[in-house]
Amino acid sequence: MTTELSMLVWSVVLGLVQIALAATCSVSQRGLGWAAGARDGVTPALTGVAARLDRARANFLETFPFFVAVVLIAHLLQRHSGMTVLGAQLYFWARLTYVPVYAAGIAYVRTLIWAASIVGIVLLLVALF
Repeated sequence: MTTELSMLVWSVVLGLVQIALAATCSVSQRGLGWAAGARDGVTPALTGVAARLDRARANFLETFPFFVAVVLIAHLLQRHSGMTVLGAQLYFWARLTYVPVYAAGIAYVRTLIWAASIVGIVLLLVALF
């Protein structure tokens, strides 16, 4: 398996961990009844770390499809280079770092880390041309 595909697999694991963390914190604030129910009413707002973990999860889900697309296209086109490896690793490690930094509420650093993950996607994209 290429490094790029390994980073894709580990990113899937990271996404699942983020979903689990956000769901666990959500249940701790909203209660098991809310989680198990139909959720037809107004959803109580999350606060603190739970809210930040939920936003980090949502942010991951916004960028992940782009990462998947460029990794799979690079793989299908057999474009494997230092740039694709760097792009995939940069995306994964930035996204991994993003979670605790966002959960801790560290402003600006979180944005820089997010930007690094986007640079990773761009590197993969550029390598396709």
